[in-house]
Amino acid sequence: MSGFGKKTTPESEKSVIRNEPEIKFPVYSKMDAKYPIFQTKDYKDAPLVLEFKERVFDLLIKQIDLNAASKMSRPELRGQIEKYLFEYAEEMKVQINYKELQHIVDDIINDMVGLGPLEILLNNKNVNDIMVNAPNQVYIERKGILQLTDVTFRNEKHVFQIAQRIANQIGRRIDESSPMVDARLKDGSRVNIIIPPISLEGTTISIRKFSNHSIHLQDMVVTKNLSQKMFEFLKLAAFSRMNIIISGGTGAGKTTLLNALSELIDPRERIVSIEDAAELKLMQPHVVRLESRPSNIEGEGTITIRDLVKNALRMRPDRIIIGECRGAEAFDMLQAMNTGHDGSMSTLHSNSSKEAVNRLENMVIMSGYELPNEAIKDYVTAAIDIIIQIARMRDGVRRIVQVTEVIDYDKQTIHIQDIFTFQHTSSLTNEIEGKYVFHEISLKLKAKITEAGLEEEFNKFMEGI
Repeated sequence: MSGFGKKTTPESEKSVIRNEPEIKFPVYSKMDAKYPIFQTKDYKDAPLVLEFKERVFDLLIKQIDLNAASKMSRPELRGQIEKYLFEYAEEMKVQINYKELQHIVDDIINDMVGLGPLEILLNNKNVNDIMVNAPNQVYIERKGILQLTDVTFRNEKHVFQIAQRIANQIGRRIDESSPMVDARLKDGSRVNIIIPPISLEGTTISIRKFSNHSIHLQDMVVTKNLSQKMFEFLKLAAFSRMNIIISGGTGAGKTTLLNALSELIDPRERIVSIEDAAELKLMQPHVVRLESRPSNIEGEGTITIRDLVKNALRMRPDRIIIGECRGAEAFDMLQAMNTGHDGSMSTLHSNSSKEAVNRLENMVIMSGYELPNEAIKDYVTAAIDIIIQIARMRDGVRRIVQVTEVIDYDKQTIHIQDIFTFQHTSSLTNEIEGKYVFHEISLKLKAKITEAGLEEEFNKFMEGI
């Protein structure tokens, strides 16, 4: 193994967790028969193989320089490791066949230059979310359903090492002085890491993957996320430059729906997108993407969503798209919508269209401006045309459950009115059955559609309703 060089570890780089006592975790082996453990391997390592793998990995890590190894091509690195394993197996007279050795080589390479046991999940196109709760408790979300997997780490120290590698790859650090990281991987996946003492049970890693292929709004009709009539109406709304808020819970599909809606924007328009962690994959040619920045180690250099919204107004945008509104930036977003940037879009967390309106009001209050209650309601009512409520239901399907328009306001409340709702008809099977019901459209929205020159398309939409 002379090709790697001898590894030396300065005292300053030693893990803060190394001298801590080993944390014992319960073994999770029983699952509901309906959702069995998600199998990532078509084989099971024998006890002898597991023992050999742990022993050889510890020896290998002591003898190699990871920095030198990371600069090697994968085939070259694989050749070096294979040579070492074969020589060590012969020297120790370990009875392991060629296929088992290849599996060990794969695991070692993933540990050295990849994300260890998580690599197989990251490469699986059917996996949407990866959640590491403990060394032997790794969950995924697949088709909207959470499942325990057969993926395991060697121990808590192993999980922490992978967490450190993720943080290093994105130019961040994770340690006791900075125990939380929220950022994105190189492939666009969003990652969140929390370590002790904030996380009481050990290092926790949450990864939300994003598909490499774009999901079109018409595709969502086929997968029953919305109805054909909903699709037709949302096309009219986008072409008419209505201001749209997409609301829903965590993992409901807000970003996916926002990406799909962006396809309906005129490609000649200039779009400025603003996000905390870049997730949007807008389908237009003229897009300027902005991303906020956390503070550095000295606590300086913070660039907030609100800073970016203010700056975007100076960039001559036709539409502004904010990945998610969480706080004071809502006031600046509403200002933009009220001052010539019609057709802007954003997402926020809420459980219903009514709650989304209340949250917008509260976020405007967070802006620090001492506005009277009536002025805030006027701002929201004038800016927002439509709220789309999306939910992940218990059968795993993400459905648009409400399309709501903002009508007007009085001193007490903002009045809203449903255009479409999803109504349950049966829940006797594993799949929720229901129907999408059309209610009505106000004269206010009809006027916007007519002004956009889409009166004929609107009349066709109304046929058969």
